[in-house]
Amino acid sequence: MTLRISVIGTGYLGATHAACMAELGYEVIGVDVDKAKLESLAAGILPFHEPGLPELLRKNVASGRLRFTDDYEDVAANADIHFITVGTPQRADSQSADMSYVDGAVDSLLEHITGDALIVGKSTVPVGTARRLSEKIAQDAKPGSNIAIAWNPEFLREGFAVKDTLRPDRLVYGLEDGRGLELLREVYASVLAQDVPEIVTDLETAELVKVAANAFLATKISFINAFAEVTETVGGNIKTLADAIGHDKRIGRQFLNAGVGFGGGCLPKDIRALQARVSELGLTQTMGFLGEVDQINLRRRDRVVSLASNMLGNELAGKHICVLGVTFKPNSDDVRDSPALDIAVRLYNAGAEVSVYDPEGNANAAGRFPRLNYVDSHQEAARNADLTLVLTEWQEFRDLDPNELGEVVASKMLIDGRNVLDRPAWREQGWVMTGPGEYFELNSNNAATGSVPVQQ
Repeated sequence: MTLRISVIGTGYLGATHAACMAELGYEVIGVDVDKAKLESLAAGILPFHEPGLPELLRKNVASGRLRFTDDYEDVAANADIHFITVGTPQRADSQSADMSYVDGAVDSLLEHITGDALIVGKSTVPVGTARRLSEKIAQDAKPGSNIAIAWNPEFLREGFAVKDTLRPDRLVYGLEDGRGLELLREVYASVLAQDVPEIVTDLETAELVKVAANAFLATKISFINAFAEVTETVGGNIKTLADAIGHDKRIGRQFLNAGVGFGGGCLPKDIRALQARVSELGLTQTMGFLGEVDQINLRRRDRVVSLASNMLGNELAGKHICVLGVTFKPNSDDVRDSPALDIAVRLYNAGAEVSVYDPEGNANAAGRFPRLNYVDSHQEAARNADLTLVLTEWQEFRDLDPNELGEVVASKMLIDGRNVLDRPAWREQGWVMTGPGEYFELNSNNAATGSVPVQQ
C-alpha cells in the first residue's frame, strides 16, 4: 500500500515538504488554517519565492497526488504519517519559541485520529518538546488509537530547498522506540538509495541537531565579523585572512565571509530560543557566548550606517541613498530580520531619501516598511544617488558595470556590504568604495585611503 502523508502547516517548510513528498510518489494532503493560502496553493501559486518549487507544486497538484485542506477529520482519515511543519516564531514577550502552533497541530490531530498513525515533527523546537508531546499523546489519544511520535529536523537553505529535501546531506530521525523507524525509512527510501547518511537517535538529540547547526553557523559568521572589526581599525585584508584560515580543514572556508551579518527566519530566532531554553534548564552560562554572537551580528548594521554617514560628510538628512538588496540572502524574497532592510530603514530614519531595488524582495519589504522608495531596477534606484549600498549578494549586483552605474549616480561612492565587487576595478573607474573588514578614511580630496591605516 502506498503511504499517505499529511503536512501540517503550509508555510515555507510545509509547502516545500508537501510538494517534494508528492514528487516522491506519495499521496499528500497539505493542511493549514489559512483558507486563502490553501486556495492559492491549490491553484499552483506560492506566497513566497523559491527556485524550482512553483513547477513542482503545479505538477503534483495537476497529477492529483497533492491537495490541500483545513479539515482535520479528512486528514486523520486519509493519511498515515503526519509531518508537523508549522512555525515556531520568537514570542513577543521573551526570546523563547512560541510553541502554540505545534501544540495546536497535535491537539487537532488527536481529536480525530482513531487508528494507527505516526506524528513526525519537522519544526525547530526547544529540546524536550517531543518528550512533552509524547506524554500528551499518551494522555489524550482516543481509545483504540496507536500513535507514535518521531522528530525529523529540516535543514533547508532558502534558495535550495527542493534540492535539500530531495537530496539532503543527511537524514536525522529521533525516536522513542523502533515503531516509527520502518515507516520513515519507507518514506525516504528513494532518498536513502542515493547514499544519503542516515542518523537514528533519541528525541532530544534530534531536536538539538538543528539548533546546534544554526548556532555553529551563526558563531562562524560572527567570528569573522569580529575580526573584520579589528581589520577595520588597524588595516589588513579580511578576505585574505578568511582564505588563509579556511584552508585549515578543521575550520573550512564556508560561512567565513565578512559582511552586514546574518538574518532570516532561522538563525537569529534559533540562537535566542536556544539561550532561553538552556536558561530554563538552569544552565544560565552554558550558551552565554551566543549573546555576544548576536551582538557582533547587530553591530555590523551599526558599522554600515556609520560608514554611510562618514562618506556623506556626517550628514544623512536630505541625501539620496541607493540600496541594492533588502532580502537577508539572494535567491529568496525573505526579509525577516534582514540586516539589509534594517540598514535601509535606519538610513531613512536618519533623514535620507532611500531608493530600494531587490529582484524578489521589494513587495515583502514594502509590506514591513512602506515608506522607502521601492523601484523596479538597479538603474532607477541609483539615479542621482549620493551613495550606493550593495547589501544582498544577488548575481545581478555581482555583475554590475561600474561605468554603467557611474553614468546615473550623482556621486561615485559605494559601500560593498557583502564584499562581492572587484574593488580595484571599480576604483579604477573613479569610485570611492569600501566594505566590511576594510580600514577606511576619506582624505581632503574625498578619496578613499584604502586598506592601509593612516599613521598617527
